[in-house]
Amino acid sequence: MVPMTEKSVENSSVVENNTAKTAKTAAKPELPENVHVRFCPSPTGTPHVGMVRTALFNWAEARHTHGTFVFRIEDTDAQRDSQESYEQILEALRWLGLDWDEGIDVGGPHGPYRQSERTEIYADVAQKLLDAGYAYESFSTSEEIEARNVAAGRPKAFGYDGYDRNLTEEQKEAFRAEGRKPALRIKMPDENITFNDLIRGEIEFKAGTVPDYVIVRPNGDALYTLTNPVDDAMMDVNVVLRGEDLLSSTPRQIVLYRYLMELGIAKQIPLFGHMPYVMGEGKKKLSKRDPESNLFLHRENGFIREGLLNYLAGLGWSIAADRDVFTMDEMVEHFDVRDVKANPAHFDLDKAIAINAEHIRMLEPEDFLRRSVPYLFKDGVVSADNWDSLTNRERQILTDSVELVQPRVRLLGEVSGMVGALLSTDEYIKPEADARKQLKDSAGDVLDMAVSTLKEIPTEEFKAEHVHEILAKVLVEDGGIKPRLAFGPVRVAVSGRRVSPPLFESMEILGKDLSIARLAELRKHLD
Repeated sequence: MVPMTEKSVENSSVVENNTAKTAKTAAKPELPENVHVRFCPSPTGTPHVGMVRTALFNWAEARHTHGTFVFRIEDTDAQRDSQESYEQILEALRWLGLDWDEGIDVGGPHGPYRQSERTEIYADVAQKLLDAGYAYESFSTSEEIEARNVAAGRPKAFGYDGYDRNLTEEQKEAFRAEGRKPALRIKMPDENITFNDLIRGEIEFKAGTVPDYVIVRPNGDALYTLTNPVDDAMMDVNVVLRGEDLLSSTPRQIVLYRYLMELGIAKQIPLFGHMPYVMGEGKKKLSKRDPESNLFLHRENGFIREGLLNYLAGLGWSIAADRDVFTMDEMVEHFDVRDVKANPAHFDLDKAIAINAEHIRMLEPEDFLRRSVPYLFKDGVVSADNWDSLTNRERQILTDSVELVQPRVRLLGEVSGMVGALLSTDEYIKPEADARKQLKDSAGDVLDMAVSTLKEIPTEEFKAEHVHEILAKVLVEDGGIKPRLAFGPVRVAVSGRRVSPPLFESMEILGKDLSIARLAELRKHLD
């Protein structure tokens, strides 16, 4: 989630990026008795791993403390929000199993849970802030703010200078007569703003470093700076866990919470915890545009939810110093957001894949097969996209091969390459390029010897161990051929691959006739 900027009213980005803040060592605060956390993304693109980690940490904290996990959507940016993105966010949470207690499609006492349906609420709160003197009308344009900064010897983009705080009614009327419509700004107090971050400890923003900020645009649209805290207040959120990029907005929200409490809208100022950046290649912050940030791309490649969640949980948190692999039940048991590290976390795709492989091995074989079928269907290896609709032959071969394949794949997307040749009835499997290169000049003689030997084995004795024993004797012991040169051509003929499931177990699954036919066909293609 990214806060709406105020560039249409003022150029305050430089001020925000250079806000003075200091962190001090302090005991991290105790969590409230009844934790209420929330996940509130904006539907502006494909779900990314940073978004998922935010959802995961909030979910885990709620589950660990037996608290409440609220899921709402911040969709007030009509130009960037999309229904497609909204549906993708829901799909992502459901696929990952991150269930929520209150919010979208679940309901609850604080709805509606889409900001686009709460505009009247924001207008009412804004008016109350204005009437109470906590907010004021601001007519200054960006150009006027910049000009005053230059005249005062400040950088042009220094930010808003508080000019409109003390406008008289006559001055306001004069601006209105020009056709100007005011924005609404919150009055920031002339004092240091300090809070104890659940992850970073005590943080202080010096007085004067955070200017009065806009909460409602001149066209009447409420900004993130108003809608987000108001929703949190009305939904009784008391712990806010979010990204480090939103840290600069925290002093503004704390001040607004004080005002909302005075107005009887908020019960408390929530505790804040700002999670570290997720870094990509070259130690740069992982961008939405980076391929490794795309959640659905990882799913498409064959990550399972258990593996991906496990890896994302380790981006800033660990269950133990010497342990990388754990289940979500174990995470819930041990998670405490106060244990999250403040240092940036690096997204390492190789490590993510390795952890995913561990979780694939932890699946029950039937579960592994059922999850693999959609990938097999996409690759044209089986006839249907679900287990129950497969042919009897397909189910039998997959069942027979699961012990060979499951321990050897890291992603479900790799299963097709492992079982494709086993499911095929073709007598010739065209070798992949790297497999073809491994065929030496002796391959033809090896295949001839293997074919003549295998023909002598009775069909009922065509079992993995026996086939291995016979071929080893004929090719290696009697023929004097090195095992790699003896069995390599057989493997390429049977699977078309340099790396495959165990060779002789694969031949048993294929059966005598098809195994011999493949060796013979490869032999023909060598001429």
